[in-house]
Order: sequence, then structure tokens, then C-alpha cells
Amino acid sequence: LNGVIKNEGFFKLYNGLSAGLLRQATYTTTRLGVYNALQEHFTDPSGKPPSFALKAAMGMTSGAFAAMVGNPAEVALIRMSADGLMPAAERRGYRNVFDALFRITREEGVLTLWRACTPTVVRAMVVNAAQLATYAQCKELILKSGQVKDGIGVHFMASMVSGLVTTIASMPVDIVKTRLQNMRYVNGVPEYTGIVHVVKSITGKEGVLALWKGFLPYYSRLGPHT
Repeated sequence: LNGVIKNEGFFKLYNGLSAGLLRQATYTTTRLGVYNALQEHFTDPSGKPPSFALKAAMGMTSGAFAAMVGNPAEVALIRMSADGLMPAAERRGYRNVFDALFRITREEGVLTLWRACTPTVVRAMVVNAAQLATYAQCKELILKSGQVKDGIGVHFMASMVSGLVTTIASMPVDIVKTRLQNMRYVNGVPEYTGIVHVVKSITGKEGVLALWKGFLPYYSRLGPHT
């Protein structure tokens, strides 16, 4: 944080904000809408909640749908957020998310908006299976214990546990997805040929633990977000 503020200014912390807002409007709205619809459908008429396995399956399904809808905003967000790390001559300089989407479509083709869609879908399935199912299960167990009454405390505890599980499970997929979405072409040749190439490159050059690089800031975002 200090490095970004010192070298690029405070407002660089919010670089890509418009893309982040569009991603939330598309991805989050879709995943919660689909998940709630599935939960209502599979809840027993007696009021008994679905099993943990079914909650996980519903989370994976809602995540997959949401990822496909939100992938264009995701690509724009990744590029806008990482632009400051590029050499000055290679920066894309998108003004906002709509400028990014228009230029990507014009310069690289509309299908580029769904680049790395497969790892994005896999990541969303992992995140939602872990996040939504774990949150619901933790909340249920906490309330069953009778030690804590339903309220903000229960939601906070369930969210932080869910965020921890989700961070551990999803970070490797998220890092692979980010590298693919932000890669460049050199003389028409892509930096990576696919998911396996990215994983081999990261683990070979940086070590296996590099797949969890940035664990603390990732969890610091995901816990409260949950």
C-alpha cells in the first residue's frame, strides 16, 4: 500500500474501480440470484435446509453461470488494475471500463472478452462451493450450538471462517486466471499456451507456494467481502 501511494498516488488504489463495480453488478447479482433460486427450489417443504453437499453443488452451479456473465468485466478489471505495473510504453491506458471493453473488442476481437473463461468458471465454482456452502453451514452449526444468538456476530464468525476456506481453495486458480487474462502477445505468440503452461511456469520459476502469493491481502479482502 505504501509503495503504491508513494510511487503512483493514493487514487491508484482505486484503479479499475469502474470495472470492479461492473463486475459486481454482473457477477455477484447473477451468482446470488441463481443460488437463492436453487436454495428455494431444493429446500424441503418442512423447512429443513439442503445438505452441505447440495449447498456446495448449488454454489458451483451459480458460480459457473455468474462467471460466464461477468468475464468481460473481469478481463477489464485485471488489465486496468495491473496497468501500472507495465513499462510506460506498454501500458494500455484504459480511461474506464467501457473504454476498456470497446478497445478490447476493436483491437483484439470480441472473444477476447471471454479470454481465460474456463479458469474463471473453475475459480468461480471453487469460490462459490466453498464460500456460500461453508458460510451457510458454519452459520447453521453456530446457531445449533446455542452459544450465540442470531445477529451480526454470527454472520461475522461464519463469514471469516468461510473466507479462510475459500482463500485456501481458490487462490491457485485465481492466480492462473489472472496471468492468462493479463498476458501479452509477442510477435503474435501468446505468453502462455494454456492453464497447464501457466501452472508449470509459476511452480518452476517461483515455487509451489507462489500459487498462494499474496495470501494475507487476499484473505483481508475475501473475509469482509463474504
